[in-house]
Amino acid sequence: MAGVTSASMYVHIVRNETHGNTAYTNLSEQMAKILRMGANDQSVIDRLVWMRDVFGPMLKEAVEFTGPVDLRLLLSQALHMGDECHNRNGAGTLLLFQALAPGLLRSSFTTEQKKEVFDFVASSDYFSGPTWMAMAKAALDAANGVADSTIVTTMARNGVEFGIRVAGLPGQWFTGPAQKVIGPMFAGYKPEDSGLDIGDSAITETYGFGGFAMSAAPAIVALVGGTVAEAMGHTRDMGEITTAQNPNVTIPALA
Repeated sequence: MAGVTSASMYVHIVRNETHGNTAYTNLSEQMAKILRMGANDQSVIDRLVWMRDVFGPMLKEAVEFTGPVDLRLLLSQALHMGDECHNRNGAGTLLLFQALAPGLLRSSFTTEQKKEVFDFVASSDYFSGPTWMAMAKAALDAANGVADSTIVTTMARNGVEFGIRVAGLPGQWFTGPAQKVIGPMFAGYKPEDSGLDIGDSAITETYGFGGFAMSAAPAIVALVGGTVAEAMGHTRDMGEITTAQNPNVTIPALA
């Protein structure tokens, strides 16, 4: 989970309309052989070229037709539909694609190219995943610079260190050793094969969904291990280290 974003790649632009700051994220390569998972054969290159020449430009045209998409509203709906919006994104992708589809259909691309885009989005639920991460970053970055605030605004890990930043000390990192990943493993792998935690997607947990919202997504419990009751317990435990509950982003089971 350590891909790159180059100058030729299209990105989602997520703007915090209240505070004026902006966050960005690259587009999902979906779940085939992908660059961010270390693959680099011709199929990866061909897909990235298609994303540069067709997928990205079509999404750009679609948003020009539809206007901005209210991601906080879609996130709230997705959590009520069984997602936790980090690893399970079935509802979120459906909602985001529903918002973009009228613009995609009105774009200047051929019918065959539109079908390619529809098929690509349908190939994996992960299309909306990066978007929620950028939404969380845009929300949390607005807190940077609040004097004396200890609210955590960033959690990230690079495979060597785990780091956090807090609102009252913008730009300053507090780091410790990255931890070994513990969880279910594919057949043939052992715990000693796992690497150290890596990636910036923990911005979702910083905001309060993802792992913090496990109780919203009972269907994912089988993937990560444990029971629905344990997932409910994890969310309640995480509530103990948060400052408050967001009234705009709720979990039905805990309401």
